[in-house]
Amino acid sequence: MTKLIIQIPCYNEEHTLGITLDALPRQLPGIDLVEWLVIDDGSRDRTFEVAKAYGVDHIIRFSTNQGLAKAFIAGIEAGLKAGADLIVNTDADNQYCAEDIPLLIQPILLGQAAIVIGARPIWEIRHFSLSKKLLQKLGSWVVRLASNTHIPDAPSGFRAFSREAAMQINVFNNYTYTLETIIQAGQKGMTITSVPIRTNSVLRPSRLVKSPASYVMRSLFTILRIFMLYKPLRFFLISGSIPFSLGFLLGCRWLVYFWLGTDRTRIPSLILAAILILIGFQLWMFGLVADLMAANRRLLEEVQLRLRRRDYDYD
Repeated sequence: MTKLIIQIPCYNEEHTLGITLDALPRQLPGIDLVEWLVIDDGSRDRTFEVAKAYGVDHIIRFSTNQGLAKAFIAGIEAGLKAGADLIVNTDADNQYCAEDIPLLIQPILLGQAAIVIGARPIWEIRHFSLSKKLLQKLGSWVVRLASNTHIPDAPSGFRAFSREAAMQINVFNNYTYTLETIIQAGQKGMTITSVPIRTNSVLRPSRLVKSPASYVMRSLFTILRIFMLYKPLRFFLISGSIPFSLGFLLGCRWLVYFWLGTDRTRIPSLILAAILILIGFQLWMFGLVADLMAANRRLLEEVQLRLRRRDYDYD
């Protein structure tokens, strides 16, 4: 029997959750059982009561707001414990068209992918500002670079996971899970693809985007942190090469003046060159240490996967 669980992270969604649940399917081709899972992330309104009134099969309730990333992971864990063969994540604001769920899970049912990301028509979404559209593209490009995948809409929260893929998911970022999970999939060799999906009209402003400036800053910091976490050696090699190259050029400049026999000693330039070269060398050393730590993290993730398979009776 194939079970699909549709999970919805929620925070103060009493006005939109019902609309989202009304659109969700209870039966799908190729699926024997469809269940709903709501993660109430410390809501202060009637989100919990709305979920119960609509007959949601599984409800997780946090006493305080933990953030989207932790709510997402809690849903993944609960879905696995409930015996899900597939898990679909969607938003409580009805942003994504629920009629596209069959399209989203089809590559998994056919054995063509372990993770499927719904690609929104970014340039056609009117309520997205130009800066947000550009940042979406920048974020997706960086994720493709770090993960060796070809996902056009990395920040999309409309995505499907096979049971095996869900067991391997970890999220270290507290802000969002979207970029990190794709990079993880690419690093672990999981097959990941995307399908075009539709979006609905906006019902409320985004909770993640309080202002274009804050969204840009937090997203850039998230992208930088993810790149440091999953590509530490490359990150520190590039970072170290900048001051090292500047210091090397300053050193060459000092040598040229020294050989020409000018009256000025140019000691400050020599000191600055030495400092820049030392900074570059130290950043390279940080990269080697970080790369060793990344190898240790991969071993721990393998141990975690074995424990999850045992706990969830996975064959």
